[in-house]
Parts: sequence; C-alpha cells; structure tokens
Amino acid sequence: MKAIIPAAGMGTRLRPHTFTRPKVMLNVAGKPIIGHIADTLMEAGIKQLSIIVGYKKERVIDYFAGIEGFQCEFPEQKEMLGLGHAVLYGLEETDEPVLIILGDTIINTDYKAFISRETHTLGVVQVEDPRRFGIVETNEKGHVVSMVEKPENPPGNLAIAGLYLIRNQGLLKEAIEKLVRDQQKTRGEYQLTDALKIMMDQGEIFTAVEIDSWLDCGKQETLLETNRLILEQKGSRSGNAENCTIIPPVYIADDASVKNSVIGPYVSIGAGTHICGSVIRDSIIYEEADIEHALLSGAIIGQKTVCKGRLKPVNLGDFSEAFE
Repeated sequence: MKAIIPAAGMGTRLRPHTFTRPKVMLNVAGKPIIGHIADTLMEAGIKQLSIIVGYKKERVIDYFAGIEGFQCEFPEQKEMLGLGHAVLYGLEETDEPVLIILGDTIINTDYKAFISRETHTLGVVQVEDPRRFGIVETNEKGHVVSMVEKPENPPGNLAIAGLYLIRNQGLLKEAIEKLVRDQQKTRGEYQLTDALKIMMDQGEIFTAVEIDSWLDCGKQETLLETNRLILEQKGSRSGNAENCTIIPPVYIADDASVKNSVIGPYVSIGAGTHICGSVIRDSIIYEEADIEHALLSGAIIGQKTVCKGRLKPVNLGDFSEAFE
C-alpha cells in the first residue's frame, strides 16, 4: 500500500521557525514531525510514499534521502489550492488502496488495523470547537451519513483527524478531478472533504473510526504540548550530559554537549548543540545552538542560535542571537 503525505504547507503561524523550513520539518522530541509519521508508517509496513512538497521542498527531500527502507516520490504542489488539490498529485488511476495522512499532524492509532478495514475509513476525534474542522455525522453502524468542512453550525463534534483510508484511489482521483474541472471550491480551495462527498453521492460507504490521540502542531503552544506528549510516550534519552541534573522525560542528541545545567522535564536538544550553566524546561532546542547561563521555559530555540542570559519564554528562529 502507498501512503500520500501532503507536506507543502508554509506554516505561517509558526514563524520565525518556518522562514527556514516547511512546517512538517519542525522538530518535536528529537526529530521532525514528518519523521515521526515516517516511523509509524514503517512500523505498519507501508514503505511506498508519495510526499507532496512545495515550500522549502529541498528540506523534505534531503531528510528522506537519509532514511533507508522507503520508496519515495516527491510531486510538487506549486499552487496552494487546498488539501484535495495536494492529494491529487499523489493519486494514480488504479483500484488499489491508499492511505492519506497529513504531514503536520501526529496521529496515534493502530495503523495495521486501520489499513486492514474493508471500507473507506476516516480517522475521527471529538473536538471542543467543531467549526475549525471537517465534521462527520454517523449512523448506528458507524457509517458516515454526512460531512461538512468547517461548518458555521456544526451537526456534531466528530472531526476528521487527517487520516484517510481510501480502498479505491482511482475513485478519489476522479472525484477531485471533477472538483477541479467544475471549479468547485470551498473557501477558495479544492477540499478533500468535497471530493469524499462526491464519492458518497455515488454510493461509496465510509466508516468513521475514533483514533487514540491527535497531536496538533499548528501553533507554538501546541508544538510544545506535542513535544511533551511524545517525550512521555517514548521516554528519555540523555545523551552526553556532564555534571547535570536531568529531570525526565528529555531528549538529548548523542553529540550535543550539555554541562553544569538542569535539564527537564520536557526538553528536546538537537545534535551539535552546546549548553552550559543553564536551567531549561519545557523547551525545544534545535541543532547547533549555543546556550549559556540561560533560564528557559516554554522556549523554542532555532538552529545555530546563540542565546545567553535569563530569557524565560522565548521564540528564536534559526541563526538568531539573544543576550540579556
């Protein structure tokens, strides 16, 4: 089975970090978001990937060049015309199944069971504000009877979580092509939800299955929350820490240098980073940063950034300098 991973988005709400990388390449718990997704797919036995790239595409392509075991293609979405438009680049004219998983969201579920289902299947999750999501209604069998994208008056709170099993990808390809041909847009974009509705109108059955958890990475605060949750799930990796107090869970890359510091809980430290005489908690530190005598909490520190002094919550992009 092939998986399609839309990964072309810019992630404007996560600037300054997305000035230098696409959203899917933001780090949580020691690796990019899309790296955690790749791990999950490999465990499920899915090795053929169609990764839809766009903004800063080289970062994604270079990352997967360093991962063994996948057969990857990288179609480019040159115009940001919606999720349906992005997915179309990865679909083929075949009746083979395909898994679609968003590249900027980490979803925990039993993937082997999910891809074994006999009907088209949508991963769903209950949300507090359904107006922000695609929403489905189901019958007593769990079959989807209606779906709507970001409704003003939601019929329920079951949101599509960004995980889709399509048993016949050719049918989805035809549905999206119809949207494009008819210029049928919702909020100016070709929505995947609208294509799925076309398939439903043609008699295709969709089942909604609640996933275990859905880790959002869309804002700084949710990125930090996702970092916390993954560190809790995967445990600590302490790396090279000298004369330090480590409060788990933390991730410290093997070739990072951490001395005379208090680290944790919920801290990720990238490769080649130097930290000395600092207290850091609940933070994400990218590769090759230089941090001395700093007090950091709720911070995201970019690659090759120099940070010295008592700076508590701070959000510094790559190649920055901050002193206090």
